[in-house]
Amino acid sequence: MEFYGAQPSFDLTYSDVFLVPSQSSVTSRLDVSLAPNDGTGMTIPIVSANMNSVTGPRLAATLARRGGLGVLPQDMNLQELDAAIRWVKDQSVNFDTPLILPPEATVASALTLVPPLEGQGIVIRDTEGTYLGCIAAYELGNVPLDTPLGDLLLGSRVALDADDIENARHAFDVMAAADIDFAPVLHHGAIVGTLSRTSALRSTLYTPTLDASGRIKVAAAVGINGDVAAKAQALVAAGVDVLVVDTAHGHQSGMLRALEIIADLDFGIPIVAGNVVTADGVSDLVDAGANIIKVGVGPGAMCTTRMMTAVGRPQFSAVLETAATARELGAHVWADGGVRYPRDVALALAAGAASVMVGSWFAGTVEAPGALNRDADGRLYKESWGMASTKAVQERFDRLDAYELARKTLFAEGISSSKIYLDPLRPSVEDLLDMITSGVRSSFTYAGASDIASFQEKALVGLQSAAGYDEGKALPVSW
Repeated sequence: MEFYGAQPSFDLTYSDVFLVPSQSSVTSRLDVSLAPNDGTGMTIPIVSANMNSVTGPRLAATLARRGGLGVLPQDMNLQELDAAIRWVKDQSVNFDTPLILPPEATVASALTLVPPLEGQGIVIRDTEGTYLGCIAAYELGNVPLDTPLGDLLLGSRVALDADDIENARHAFDVMAAADIDFAPVLHHGAIVGTLSRTSALRSTLYTPTLDASGRIKVAAAVGINGDVAAKAQALVAAGVDVLVVDTAHGHQSGMLRALEIIADLDFGIPIVAGNVVTADGVSDLVDAGANIIKVGVGPGAMCTTRMMTAVGRPQFSAVLETAATARELGAHVWADGGVRYPRDVALALAAGAASVMVGSWFAGTVEAPGALNRDADGRLYKESWGMASTKAVQERFDRLDAYELARKTLFAEGISSSKIYLDPLRPSVEDLLDMITSGVRSSFTYAGASDIASFQEKALVGLQSAAGYDEGKALPVSW
C-alpha cells in the first residue's frame, strides 16, 4: 500500500485512515479471492481469538467450515484441549453441527443454546441415540419455558437424507421446494448434521479450511511456561493443524526459548507466535522458528493494558511496520485486535496482514462458548472477559492452592465481565462472516485488486480527522 497525500508523523489506528478508490477492472465481489496464503490453508482471512469467551469447539468448527480458522485457548487443560481438537476434526464438512437435546429437556434449556429465530433449530434424540425429531428455534419463542421439548414433537417432521443430497445447491433447492428453512440430515437413520437454507447457500459460496484428509482444520494455543514440548506434542497428537505460542508480551526470552523448543520438534505445521508490535519483535520471533507473527498489544475490546501500563501501539501502524519486516523474512502477520467494523479488517489487510484475528466481535454469537442470557429488557447476550482479567486468571490457575491463586489474582487486569449482545439480525458467527467478507470483497473491487497480494500492492490509504471518521458512519435515526 501507499499513503495518499500526507505522510503520517505519528502512529495510526484504523479509525485514523481510510481507503481511496482507484481505477478497477474487477467486475464482481465474487471474483475476489480472500485466501491469505499464509500456510494455514484458510480461504478467508479470519481467525477467532484464543479467548475463553470466544473460541470453543463449536465456533472453531463453524468458522473453519466457512474458510477461517478457530484457535482454541490455552487455558483449557490438556485433556479438554485433546477432546476439543478431536471433536472439531470429527465434524461434518458439508452439514452444520447439530444441537442435540433429549425429549425431557425443557424449552428454557434449549433457549440457553439457541435464540428463537429462523435458521436455527434443536434436534431431539433419546438416550439410546434414536432420532425423534427436530424443532425450529422460532417455535420456542411463544411456548412456556417449562415445556418438555418432546411435547412439541407433533406430527411428521421433515428430514433430509444425506445420500439424497447431491450438493449444496441441490440441498437448497430441495428445502425451497418443500418450503422448509431448517431440517436435520440423517444417514441410515442417524443424525449427521443439520441444514438451513442459508447454510446450504453459504456452502456454495465459501470453501472450507481442510487438512490433507479432508477434515476441518483447527488451531490451538500453548503458553510459554512449564513443559512446552510435552504440551505441543499432545496437541499435535490430537490432530491440531496450527500451533499458536501465545503470551501477552511476545518479545521476551521466555517466548524465544519456547519457540526454539517447538521448532526443534519439527512438527511440519505452521507455528504462530505473539504478541509483538515492532519490527525487532518480528525478526526475533521468526529467527526462533515462528512462521506467523501475531501483532497487537492493547487494541482489544476487553483489554486494559494501555490504560494500566501505557504499553502498546496503535494497531494500524503496528501492522504496517511488522508486516513489512515479516514479508522480508518470508513470514506472515496476523493482526490481533482492534477491529469493530468490516472496514477495519480491510485496513488491516491493506497494511500487510495475512489474516485478522477477531475476539469480542465473535463473543456475542450463538456458536461462542457459554449460555445465552437475557437482560431486564429481554435482550440476549453472552458474557465476555479479558484474558488477563481476574476471571481468566482464576480459571487458568484454579488448581493452585488458595494463597498462590490469591497472589496471582491480586495483580490481574482487564475486564472480568462484559455483556456482548447478540445482533438479532446477525446472531451467528456465519452472519458476521457474511458481513465482514462482503465488505472486504468490496474494498478489493474499489482498489482494483483480485486477491490479498494485489490489494496490499494497490491500496491507497489516506489520513482523516475524527470528524472525517464520524462522517462515514450511517445515521441510526433520521435527522
